[in-house]
Amino acid sequence: MAFTSMESWVNPQPIDETSTTQKLPTGTIIKAKDDSLGVGEFIYLKGVASTVVGSVVAFDEADVTALAAANAKGRIGVAMSANVASSFGWYQISGKAHAKVLSGFADNGSVYLTSTAGSIDDADVAGDSVIGAVGRSAISGGLAYLELNRPFVDDIAHD
Repeated sequence: MAFTSMESWVNPQPIDETSTTQKLPTGTIIKAKDDSLGVGEFIYLKGVASTVVGSVVAFDEADVTALAAANAKGRIGVAMSANVASSFGWYQISGKAHAKVLSGFADNGSVYLTSTAGSIDDADVAGDSVIGAVGRSAISGGLAYLELNRPFVDDIAHD
């Protein structure tokens, strides 16, 4: 995967890189394209400890990130780099993304937060449905593809 910016301005930080220097305002959203995954949207945020490529994070109106876990509230993104605390990087919010999943994740499954911070699953958990995300592959090496459309969680049962 190698997403490249589609913006008319030069993006100072590649999608798959982490920087200890803030290069854009947090909350900046861009479109980028990958030859096999297509077009996606990405938001620039400050990292959080223990983030790896594919970690699922929740972020709030102040663009503060936390590894997503059960009962979280906020918007959801998928880390494009190991964007740990005190670093800055990109999180995918739309398009086809490769995210950390737990065992048994199925293609075309619903997406739910889990008690394992930074990972999602397809097991129904009341209040932890990720609205705007659908599983698009089975698990492979701890990751699966998701189709994202600016996903969020609200800790409300949607059953």
